Amino acid sequence: MHVGLAALVVGVATGWHRASPARAPAAHVLAARAPSVARAAPRARAPARARGVPRASSAADQAWQLWPALPIFPFGQRKTLRTEVVKGQVWTFDQLQGALYVHVPVRMTIVKYADEQAGEDALLAFCPVAPTRECMRLVRELEAEHGRVRHVVLPTLGVEHKVFAGPFARAVGRGAALWVLPGQYAFPLNLPLSWLGFAGADVRKLPESSAGLPWQRQLEHTLLGTFRSRDGAFGEAAFVHKPSGSLLVVDTIVGVRAQPPAIMAYDVDALLFHARDSGFETVADSPAVRLRGWQRIALFALFFNPAGIRVKSLADALADCRLTPAEMRRLGWGGLYPWDWDADSAERSFAAIRDRPFVPPVLTELILDRQPQPTVEFARRVARWRFERIIPAHLNAPIRASPAEWLRAWSFLQDKAVDVEKLLPTPLRRAEPTDGDLRLLRGVSRSLVESGVVQPKAKKVGSFF
Repeated sequence: MHVGLAALVVGVATGWHRASPARAPAAHVLAARAPSVARAAPRARAPARARGVPRASSAADQAWQLWPALPIFPFGQRKTLRTEVVKGQVWTFDQLQGALYVHVPVRMTIVKYADEQAGEDALLAFCPVAPTRECMRLVRELEAEHGRVRHVVLPTLGVEHKVFAGPFARAVGRGAALWVLPGQYAFPLNLPLSWLGFAGADVRKLPESSAGLPWQRQLEHTLLGTFRSRDGAFGEAAFVHKPSGSLLVVDTIVGVRAQPPAIMAYDVDALLFHARDSGFETVADSPAVRLRGWQRIALFALFFNPAGIRVKSLADALADCRLTPAEMRRLGWGGLYPWDWDADSAERSFAAIRDRPFVPPVLTELILDRQPQPTVEFARRVARWRFERIIPAHLNAPIRASPAEWLRAWSFLQDKAVDVEKLLPTPLRRAEPTDGDLRLLRGVSRSLVESGVVQPKAKKVGSFF
């Protein structure tokens, strides 16, 4: 139940229409044309400076041969986009993955630190992505200037991140240590780590804190969980990079802005697909259309069934797809578009969460509300650090946020008689999804409790501000 796998709920037929395993080159064709598309896209508001791959990057550079381990879009072709977030200190590496055109960024962050044991500058890779030839060339460029990657951190139990950790650590090589979050597991058989892609790597268990570790002066970390249910588990490690004031997380906090992440310019068809109010509509590529498509992708990824859509019956959807305009059929699925959007409702849903950090609804409604006390303690520990930005592993990044803003994002766990948030002007309120957007997840929560898969919701905690 992680943000990066949220798209799997809306469809398991991940991009079969345009990048099936037998036709993986379709993805690199899109990537090859992306630089010209990217020039037409609106400039992101993030202060980071994009430093993408040279345009000569080839399909072979983006090939990912181990895609069957996680057979979702983009299968065997993965574009990597590097961005310098803080000059000479922090870089992000974005790739795309998802299902049914709900394609969202999956992100690795690399930070520079002074390694006490080695006595020199070094790099730490947080939440690794697929080590394609293109990705590793970008990593080697950083190593040539800032020191080698000495430590790789897998800060989550999520398979959409775990699948890359061992291969990335082996690709880095030269004795790099792979630190993994405690509580790693496999389903349905709980196999040893060496059977889960970690063989050949120097695997170490991430301790509760950074005390005594090579990065302890410039990086701190703390752990959340592991919280187990009948069929799975959730846990995460948060790191703060003190020199840059950057907080690194995976799924616990996300943020969305009106502008799509830069990596989305390499998957324009997904933006166009979701920008339509109905299957009968024709849309042309434009900045406004891309923004609308991105906002709806974000709503799908976060809520699975947002309030603004009306899902058609299968019979109606199949009948209507025959009326899809010819120029829209190129987007795939034979013209199938099995829902209609209420444009005003979608805008209200997105406005309720944009430009502010928040805990993803799948966590607030299904996982963390079962463990309020340890979750609040984790939030408090992080709030003691000094940081000015949060870099999550999904959606938009970086998020401008202070420790106080971080803590407010966790107030869904707080038992309070008076909600003072409602007294504030809308731009100053915490991000709060609408009840309509949460309807599906709350229904799923009730079903999972009734079937014994998860615990009932726990009593909320007192004030923690």
